[in-house]
Amino acid sequence: MPVNNETLALILGGGRGSRLFPLTHHRSKPAVPIGGKYRLIDVPVSNCLHADMRRIFVLTQFNSASLNRHIAQTYRMDLFSQGFVEILAAEQTPDNPDWFQGTADAVRQASRHFQRYDADYYLILAGDHLYRMDYCELVDGHIDHKADITIAAQPVTPQDASAMGIFRFDRSGRIVAFEEKPNADRLADIGRSIPAGATFGAHSTEKPFVASMGIYVFSRDVLLDILNQDRAKDFGREVIPAALDKYRVHSHLFRGYWADVGTVDSFYNANIQLTRRGAPFTFYDPRRPVYTHPRFLPGSRVSDCTLRDVIVAEGCYLDRCTVEESVIGIRTTIQPGVEIRRSVLLGADFYEADDDATARGDGPRLGIGRDVVLDRVIVDKNARIGDGARLVNEAGTQDADGDGYYIRTGVIVVPKDGVIKAGTRV
Repeated sequence: MPVNNETLALILGGGRGSRLFPLTHHRSKPAVPIGGKYRLIDVPVSNCLHADMRRIFVLTQFNSASLNRHIAQTYRMDLFSQGFVEILAAEQTPDNPDWFQGTADAVRQASRHFQRYDADYYLILAGDHLYRMDYCELVDGHIDHKADITIAAQPVTPQDASAMGIFRFDRSGRIVAFEEKPNADRLADIGRSIPAGATFGAHSTEKPFVASMGIYVFSRDVLLDILNQDRAKDFGREVIPAALDKYRVHSHLFRGYWADVGTVDSFYNANIQLTRRGAPFTFYDPRRPVYTHPRFLPGSRVSDCTLRDVIVAEGCYLDRCTVEESVIGIRTTIQPGVEIRRSVLLGADFYEADDDATARGDGPRLGIGRDVVLDRVIVDKNARIGDGARLVNEAGTQDADGDGYYIRTGVIVVPKDGVIKAGTRV
């Protein structure tokens, strides 16, 4: 069935993004760079475009300026088509003076803008997940099951299950119960509740539970009825549990790679995993590429360097350095004598010419200075690392705030526009 003219996509921009601080200090979560040249928002938008779903709203509230700019520069549809990728920012109105209070409340407040568009189904997505999914299969499954609500779900381990929303099913695969972040005792009961031979009963012993991915398909009338009749603020905690007794709620089992990169630790791991041979997710796919802003940068120049398991984006200059298991973002400059291991460099928004030294003063120049050592470090955009700095977290500190840097779950993070003085030791 052609879903491209029947489905409207709503991508949730997330809240304050405090778990991803300081990467979200100046930007919203969907605008955070990933993989050297992309932004997180590119993932769900690209999935929509490959499914020929070209009517896309992005709901934002916090730090949306860079996201607005990225979307405006990247997703320019054909002048003669009805497709669009449009920001719906939180706004105070005479009827509702409050900002978004949760995922369901964000959709409720935005509904006065999107419900005037013809659509039989609403596809609700998160803007901070990393995965590649065929949304056509998701919507087709929704139609085939005659479901009111369909939730993308994934098998998970017991360790992951305790931090996610877990389903219980009947023999047809219909969801009959949903529990948010159950403890170990509840997980034992939930595991036994999946009947042998049922649609979802054939999991491996390593992943015996089925968890929500935060991806939903709603039939039009059902979503609008829920938004009008129920003042619930969040889909996972309130809307879905309440809907089980009133609507037909089915799941769509997804067995591919999926990661929620809403924390510093998960963001770091997702990037480092991209550098490994046989990585479960890659931005390269000859049939389903991930789109992003075309910058027309030159190819990167690498001079007398040692590189192993490294992603180097375009427009970089690496000079007599050693880089291992790392992601080097666009326009990154690395001076001689540098050693970088297991690190993520997000790059720069501009080049700095030699005659910019006057404006810079005595501070380090843009990029990574001479004889710097980085290990398990995230360097945000436009940061300056002075000569001889050593950021390796020698003390094994888990969380701390330092002079020009932060440590979160053992990973050192240099914030956007941050400056690390020459000779700094961490």
